[in-house]
Amino acid sequence: MKTKILLLAIALFSFSHAYSQSKIKIACVGNSITQGPGRDHQDSYPLQLQEMIGDEYLVKNFGVSGRTLLKKGDKPYWNEPQFKQVKRFSPDILIIKLGTNDSKPQNWIHKKDFKQDYLDLIAAFKTAMPQNSQVYICIPVPVAKDNWGINEKVMIEEIRPLLLEISNETGAKIIDLHSPLKERPDLLPDGVHPNTEGLGIMAQTIATEITSSR
Repeated sequence: MKTKILLLAIALFSFSHAYSQSKIKIACVGNSITQGPGRDHQDSYPLQLQEMIGDEYLVKNFGVSGRTLLKKGDKPYWNEPQFKQVKRFSPDILIIKLGTNDSKPQNWIHKKDFKQDYLDLIAAFKTAMPQNSQVYICIPVPVAKDNWGINEKVMIEEIRPLLLEISNETGAKIIDLHSPLKERPDLLPDGVHPNTEGLGIMAQTIATEITSSR
């Protein structure tokens, strides 16, 4: 009996593994705006993206609240378990939405490192991704009201141009999440984090970009 149960468990695992491998895997890397109300919360943009994009894709949320792209930032994404988890996931599509927390004064004092750290992050993930994989760089959502030191001026005048440079140098595609929410401060109640509707707009923007590129 134990042998039959063990064989059944192995068979189910093998089926599940094969099923997940047949899907196009999407890894969503980011901060609290990616993590959302909770990594498995239905309102998070990755789960809304999953609903929109369909069963052909497998979307995973690797967002971690408060994290920076900068290695010398106060809470670097590099130090999180999710950094290694993304590599193990080996995504076909990588969506990076980092930079918001980097605009804080204590982090942006290291701004000279931002571009190279971003290039290093992409390179680190690409080593674990399939040959024909695609990286997307997100221009972060607007800051409707400066909060927690997060600064719209830095985001637009300094970080955005660097993201465009990084895109040109790496071949990564740009997804503009700033423009769709620029005139909708009502969807960013605390000035920084989109509400459910705002996260849905993010998800739709990303879904449109991914599906139109394939």
